[in-house]
Amino acid sequence: MRSIRAAAVGAVTMSLALAATACGGGSSTGGGSNDSPKTLTYWASNQGASIAIDKKVLQPELEKFKKQTGITVKLEVVPWSDLLNRILTATTSGQGPDVLNIGNTWSASLQATGAFLPWSTANFAKIGGKDRFVDSALGSTGATGKDPAAVPLYSMAYALYYNKQIFADAGISQPPATWAEVVADGKKIEAKGKQALGAEGANVSENIHHTFVFAKQHGAEFFTADGKADFTNDGVVAAVKQYVDLMAKDKVIPVGNAEYAQNQSVSDFAKGKTAMLMWQSASANLKSQGMSESSYGIAPIPVQSGSPGTGVQTNSMVAGINLAVFKNTNNLDGSTKFVKFMTSDAEQKILNTAYSSIPPVKTAQEDTAFNTPANAVLKNTLATSAAALPQVADESQFETAVGTAVKNLFADAAAGRAVTTASVKAELEKAQQQMPAK
Repeated sequence: MRSIRAAAVGAVTMSLALAATACGGGSSTGGGSNDSPKTLTYWASNQGASIAIDKKVLQPELEKFKKQTGITVKLEVVPWSDLLNRILTATTSGQGPDVLNIGNTWSASLQATGAFLPWSTANFAKIGGKDRFVDSALGSTGATGKDPAAVPLYSMAYALYYNKQIFADAGISQPPATWAEVVADGKKIEAKGKQALGAEGANVSENIHHTFVFAKQHGAEFFTADGKADFTNDGVVAAVKQYVDLMAKDKVIPVGNAEYAQNQSVSDFAKGKTAMLMWQSASANLKSQGMSESSYGIAPIPVQSGSPGTGVQTNSMVAGINLAVFKNTNNLDGSTKFVKFMTSDAEQKILNTAYSSIPPVKTAQEDTAFNTPANAVLKNTLATSAAALPQVADESQFETAVGTAVKNLFADAAAGRAVTTASVKAELEKAQQQMPAK
């Protein structure tokens, strides 16, 4: 994604919206709210620490586009808590923007609505060709074997951010590489009066991202080969329990974090309250909150043992933002020009620098601006040890259902209720029952 922030949308809402679209939704009057070749509407996702920061980043670039093409772009930055619901409403009503950002993990689900322009070879040719983009980013643009539903815009990966001073005060010389080391280091940190590891137990998107990684590390999948939900297999249950046990049993995540939502764990880390943070491309966010880059280090997300790599050594989902076009836009030519502009080398460097993300465009990614130590960790993760969330039509329902199950389990842990294999399996069973029947 990123769906990099909370997408607090009910699975029922998602299912109904997809069903409505499948039954013929989508107005023929056009996805855009205008029919002028000189205007476009654009919904951007909230990538910075605030909507105001996003407007400050994007508006100068939109003015450049106007100077180049004569096309005015009407910008709206949409919070992550509203974005998916807004998109789904637009797919059924036909009244939405011309161009919009989507969390890359939603690509297959939104592709299934039929509302978005397929990026065929011919359409990719209009923006410079498909081979401009790195493979890991293209892997999260829609279902396998179908033309992508969107074009990669920003690439991100999870990393472990750690406070150098807190680590030094606790006598820890290097960041943890395994979960056992996270727990051991966490106890040393808490003995010094600091919180060990931040989490956002009420943030459905963060929950699913982390539990997906834990599941990969346990060699488990959430879906069978034929696309059926399989949330209660032993590997998934063990993965979810291990993640929640960082609070329930290991006590390295504060119980108050069970109620944390969007960006609260980042704020704690920036203020020096918490020693470790697991986040996607967080540097720009931390800088905006006054944290100096020299005060923290960046390391790969821990694994069960050894070092991150392929297979069970997965340590991140392939995170990112894609750019999509409503196929019934009244300004297809202008929309395509806008996608070409936003994915040009020059804009990729500007925008990904602003958001501390990685360009999914190969030539832009090779620029020296993205060779910092922080970006080296993120680029290596994306290239060698990240996996795409399931590219299935029911992916968005899966995120909401399982992410909510984990939210409920964190609430149990915070309330002192036992988190057992049986209780984890029961929550996951409830989540699986919310999925569309196959």
